[in-house]
Amino acid sequence: MTKPFSRRDTLKLAVAGLATTAVGCKSTESHIQAPPSNSLHTKVTDAWSNTHDRVWLGGEYWANPMEDWRVVNGAAECISTGGNRSVHSLTTQIVDANGTINMSVVVHRTSSGVNDGGGGLRFGAKSDINEYKSNCFVQSGIDAGIKDDQLILNNKSVKLPRLPNSSKVRIKIEGKPYNGTTKLTAKALDLNNSEVLAQVETWVDSSLLLGNVAVTSNFTLSSEAPAPKNGTRYGFSDWQIKGSAFVYSPEQKFGPLLWAMYTLSDTRTEEGFVLKLSAFTGPMGKHDNHQVELQVLNNGNWQTRAMAPLDPDAWVATFRIPNWKETQATKYRLVYAEKRRDGTIATDTFTGLIRANPTKRNLRMAALTCQNDYAFPYEPVANNVAKLQPDLILFSGDQIYENHGGFGFVRTPALPAIHCYLRKYYQFGWSFRDAMRNAPTVCLPDDHDVFQGNLWGESGAAMDEKFVKTGRSDGWGGYIQPIPMLEVVHRTHTAHHPDPIDPRPSERGISVYYTDLVYGNVSFAIIADRHWKSGPERLDIIVGETGDGEAPTYINPEYDSPDLQLLGQRQEDFLRQWGQDWRGHELKAVLSQTVFAGISTHQPLPDRYLKYDFDSSGWPASARNRAIDIMRESKALHICGDTHLGTLSQYGVHEQRDSNWAFCTPAIAAGWPRWWRPDDLGLPYQHRPSHGLAQTGEYLDSFGNKIYVYAVGNPLVSKAENRYIEAHEKGSGFGFITFDTDAKTYTIEAFRFLVDAANASQDDQFSGWPVTIHQQENMGKNRLS
Repeated sequence: MTKPFSRRDTLKLAVAGLATTAVGCKSTESHIQAPPSNSLHTKVTDAWSNTHDRVWLGGEYWANPMEDWRVVNGAAECISTGGNRSVHSLTTQIVDANGTINMSVVVHRTSSGVNDGGGGLRFGAKSDINEYKSNCFVQSGIDAGIKDDQLILNNKSVKLPRLPNSSKVRIKIEGKPYNGTTKLTAKALDLNNSEVLAQVETWVDSSLLLGNVAVTSNFTLSSEAPAPKNGTRYGFSDWQIKGSAFVYSPEQKFGPLLWAMYTLSDTRTEEGFVLKLSAFTGPMGKHDNHQVELQVLNNGNWQTRAMAPLDPDAWVATFRIPNWKETQATKYRLVYAEKRRDGTIATDTFTGLIRANPTKRNLRMAALTCQNDYAFPYEPVANNVAKLQPDLILFSGDQIYENHGGFGFVRTPALPAIHCYLRKYYQFGWSFRDAMRNAPTVCLPDDHDVFQGNLWGESGAAMDEKFVKTGRSDGWGGYIQPIPMLEVVHRTHTAHHPDPIDPRPSERGISVYYTDLVYGNVSFAIIADRHWKSGPERLDIIVGETGDGEAPTYINPEYDSPDLQLLGQRQEDFLRQWGQDWRGHELKAVLSQTVFAGISTHQPLPDRYLKYDFDSSGWPASARNRAIDIMRESKALHICGDTHLGTLSQYGVHEQRDSNWAFCTPAIAAGWPRWWRPDDLGLPYQHRPSHGLAQTGEYLDSFGNKIYVYAVGNPLVSKAENRYIEAHEKGSGFGFITFDTDAKTYTIEAFRFLVDAANASQDDQFSGWPVTIHQQENMGKNRLS
């Protein structure tokens, strides 16, 4: 095997150079450079002819969108007439502008209609950073193929005299470089006798060919337009790639084993420490293998520890192993034996490390939230987390957004909705799998993970159909998506968590996942602060409108009621019991989706004041105060996310600063921006922290909640063209918490997006961080001034 191709390192940009939105760059030159040993001198051909029928096309490819593609009778077929459906090669990219190109594919019209957008090959699909994962979502390039009765190459075309009776034709592209340009020749060949049916040539700037290559169905149609009812669908087979312009990187394959997540927790029962691990594959077919094997390395030999079945909806295999030997680190290997049509087996493996329980040192935890895919694949953050080697990782929600990967999202029926969700969720695993393979991971679903702009879960109830028909998903209580999809979201996020404390399902049979995890001498309460939350329509609240025109200082009593829910009775009972149980640990933390306060004043522009954000868990206020009164006894730090605004605050209920501290982490890639600018509104405050930073101190939020804001990472309005600079300017980054169980402290850090966290300076963190909180401060016995 050739030497693995090295992708570009994390961007090295000085934070000082990012101080204003005038900073920006756009680079479409190749960040992917080909070592000579990786040049593609031998032909690479697809494996579809030997693949069983199924949704998932294989680890060498990324399908756009996955739910619109199938392997059928040895070919990749698009089942939609929609525009710009594509399949990108993950293992071959064009990186040498001075190299030769030889690529071909058999194109088959599986159905013909009046609207024909063409089917064929695409070259030069590249993002602003020209990185192979991000390139997969670019819907432009140099196209070559058949459309109606034409052979098309870029902006040239020639009439096809005929199509073979089989409706199949081989499209062959040859490229020869010359002085910074490339002469492209496209041929349409009869499969029966290799007769050239048509030929067309053109010259292009060689740099325009750099990037990903793909096969494309309906390449002249927009993906944003509805799929035409009288459209054409295309299938592809025998895709062959060769030439010195290409680099071949087999290590870039993604699957069949996509990634894994695990937790290790002390049950404090006869089961000791229990390992739970979830292994992910793409959606397989009826005749594929539906088992995953878990092996561990013992005295230099891999030994099978367990087998687990793949869930036929979620395509995750979950292992549960009690009495795990937690005192030593153990290497693990997942094995998937992929059955081929010819009876052979192709074995795929995924390796990682089950960490030893960190009891004789501090526990170090990375905390992340909200990854909007304009900054996919989030390399600066993902690489930082992997380099820091945390003992535990938290993803507190919004691993996906509805816009992820393009092509919209599917409400119903359930199966396409599941496949749509999975391919968006796979972007998350693809980005962070190298960090998650070696560290326990807690992963919470939030509103966008279930395709809703806001979520007031109403204990699992369905959203009223009259509200669903409005087309909005962010204004009323209840769930919209089909129950089978909601269950897939729960399984893919939480199946590897410790067993639920009380597994009884909620309304409509929807599963619950609240539980505790005891690890590293710390107990973590894992809760859902959306699922039981009451909907705003109970108080006739119109989200986005209610409160317009009210004075910022006015606390409206009409927007609270003691019978409204935040955590629900079952989770409140759990937190009350958990707060009094100190077996096997010295510190506690509560992990949930979002902060129990309304710490934002302006959105989505810094001069647009929005008084009430009912999506925050500062509402409903009575239920919020009830939850914090329960939490106070645990002396736990609350760690959460969701707001796209990093904040460190302390809750108050009966008086300011009488309760727990809360760290709401910066977003991995902030989308909808929020600001906390109470001083600009003239909101009264007291006791500004000793650091003297603006917008900090003791305030009442819009719901009347007492909050002490110690630090806030307000964003800039970014105009950058580079995705990573945009994310940096919008206040993106991640959190890191060090639990010192001897000193009984939590040291909290908030890193900016474009930094080297392993060698960070003070300026590489948001203003006000790092901060050390003592355990007793989480019940109001304050030291921090």
